Amino acid sequence: MRCEVVAIGTELLLGQIVDTNSSWIGEQLALVGIDSHFQVKVGDNFERMERTIRHALERSDAVICCGGLGPTQDDITREVIAAIMGVELHRDEAVVDKIREMFESRGRVMVDNNRRQADIPEGASLIAQMPGTAPGLVCPIGDKVIYAVPGVPHEMRTMMQGTILADLQHRAGETAVIRSRVLRTWGNSESGLAESLADRIDELDGIGNPTLAFQASGMDGIKVRITAKAADEAEAAAVIDAEEILIRALLGDVIFGIDDQSMEVVVLNMLEERGLTLAVAESMTGGVLAARLTEIDHDLTTFRGAALSREADAGGSSGADSAATAAVRVRQDFNTGVGLAVVTARAVDEQPSGTVFMHLAIGDGQHAQSVSLPGDRARFRNYAVINVLDFLRKTLKGL
Repeated sequence: MRCEVVAIGTELLLGQIVDTNSSWIGEQLALVGIDSHFQVKVGDNFERMERTIRHALERSDAVICCGGLGPTQDDITREVIAAIMGVELHRDEAVVDKIREMFESRGRVMVDNNRRQADIPEGASLIAQMPGTAPGLVCPIGDKVIYAVPGVPHEMRTMMQGTILADLQHRAGETAVIRSRVLRTWGNSESGLAESLADRIDELDGIGNPTLAFQASGMDGIKVRITAKAADEAEAAAVIDAEEILIRALLGDVIFGIDDQSMEVVVLNMLEERGLTLAVAESMTGGVLAARLTEIDHDLTTFRGAALSREADAGGSSGADSAATAAVRVRQDFNTGVGLAVVTARAVDEQPSGTVFMHLAIGDGQHAQSVSLPGDRARFRNYAVINVLDFLRKTLKGL
């Protein structure tokens, strides 16, 4: 069973409203095992809407039209669906009465325009849930179906959860789940990851399940998503678990977390597991590192604090010396098990522009690394932060 989502509204194309409905619907379809290969947007134009929905019906078994069920002249989803079905609209007076009651319960008078919302294509049925003034529709077309739901998020969600998802499963004649797990990586490009996984991707293309996909997430790295379709949760989890083992063997240490685990969450967990506390010294990052750590460790249980300074105040004749001095000093000042410093290169370093020196003082050991980073000041700071956290992660892992 394949289901396509058509989001309707010129405001979506103009960027005046962000289409969060389609992503939510896609997530819900996956949870009940319904494949969704396409999501499209179209403005409030009869011809373009009709062409878009007909095209969706050609390549999918079901179409969810979201929006265009209001009372104004540009709300024409009902009319377009009736044309596709080849039927006339009829006005359901019971729905008119229900809409009127909604207005009166709020101390308002229903205007005549709202009567349009009770126009139903012949052969269509009403969705039982009606939290607003726009009724939803189930419109059969041969062995396929169009669902029409309002664009108001809570109204759409009520109809999806109350009627549409169950109806789709019934039409599919089978129960299945689609589940995904995201492996979060740092330190390799999307093309580099794709090259490392090329043979495995070719194998999976032949098998068909599970599947792999990449998502570039800027300063959060590259995500590798594993998606599996199975009869139930346990089977899907088993397929994903097995695939994750293979992917980790191929990619190695660039994988730092899964799903919603940020780099700072992973690092703080590693420190906590080892009974270590952390203090950081920052210069050009201007407190961004401390802010990201305190966002997770609100009570400063593992992360104990930060020292901010100008590069000139960090001590040492070079950037590497400055980072080493700052790491040792901040560890002493905050009486922590780990001191971590990040500073930029100085003129005497003769390093490329954007070079960052990182230094870690832990136990009796000293660990250092440098990296050259791109971007304007804001991007440079954030790239520096995730690189220094990744440096800490890899060092802790190797101890």
